[in-house]
Amino acid sequence: MAKSKPLIDPHEPSFLEGPKTRSFELSFAIRVFWEFLQGFRKLHFIGPCVTIFGSARFKEGHPHYEAARNVSRRIADELGMAIMTGGGPGIMEAANRGAREARGLSVGCNIVLPHEQKENPYLDKFVLFRYFFVRKVLLVKYSFAFVIFPGGFGTMDEFFETLTLVQTKKIENFPIVVMGTQFYQPLRDFLHFMAEQGTISPEDMDLLLFTDDPDEAVGHIRQYISSNYKIVRRRPAWWLFEKR
Repeated sequence: MAKSKPLIDPHEPSFLEGPKTRSFELSFAIRVFWEFLQGFRKLHFIGPCVTIFGSARFKEGHPHYEAARNVSRRIADELGMAIMTGGGPGIMEAANRGAREARGLSVGCNIVLPHEQKENPYLDKFVLFRYFFVRKVLLVKYSFAFVIFPGGFGTMDEFFETLTLVQTKKIENFPIVVMGTQFYQPLRDFLHFMAEQGTISPEDMDLLLFTDDPDEAVGHIRQYISSNYKIVRRRPAWWLFEKR
C-alpha cells in the first residue's frame, strides 16, 4: 500500500490571517504545489472512480453505514469503478469496505488533523493531505460520479462545492446521488425555497437525484456512463472509459 506521512503545517493558520511577507507566501505556495504534485503522482493510475461523501461518525451496523457499504459494493462490482473516499471512518470506511468486498479498487484521500483521523483498514491506496482544499480537488478530479450520504459540516462542504462546480459547468454534468431522503428532506425543501426565491434556477434541482434505493442510485450512474463513455480496456480491478 502506497503511503505518505505529511506533517500538520504550522504555517497554515498564519497564512489565513492576511498578507504576509513575500517569502512566506512563496514558501506556502510551493508547499501547496508539492502536495498537488504528490497527489497527482499517486492517483494517476487508479482508473475511473465514484467518490463517496458522508459522515465519519456512523459505525458498523448503522443503516447509513450499511447503505454506503452496499451501494459501493455494487458500483465496484457492476460498473467496474474504483471507490474513492476521504479515507477515514464511518461512511468512508463503509464505502471502502464495500469496494474491497467486491474486489474493486478502494482509494482514500485522508486529511491530517490536530486530532489525527486514522485511515480505515479497507484501503488499497491512500494519500495523506495537509490542506482541505487540495484534498477536495483530488476527490473531484478522478471521479465520474458523486454519492452523498448523511454527514456533517465536512460533508456539506464537499456536497455544495461539488454541486457548484457542476452547476457552473466547471466540471461536466456528472451525476450527484443523494442517499438518505429523510435526513436530507429539510435541505431538499430549502433548495426548492431557493428556486422559488430565484437564487437558483428550477432546473438546478435536476442536478441531484434524491433516493434511498440502491438500484436507482447505481442505475443513475450506469445511465450516465453508458450514455457518455465506452469501455476501451478492462483490468482485473477496474474498467477504463473513453468519452464518446
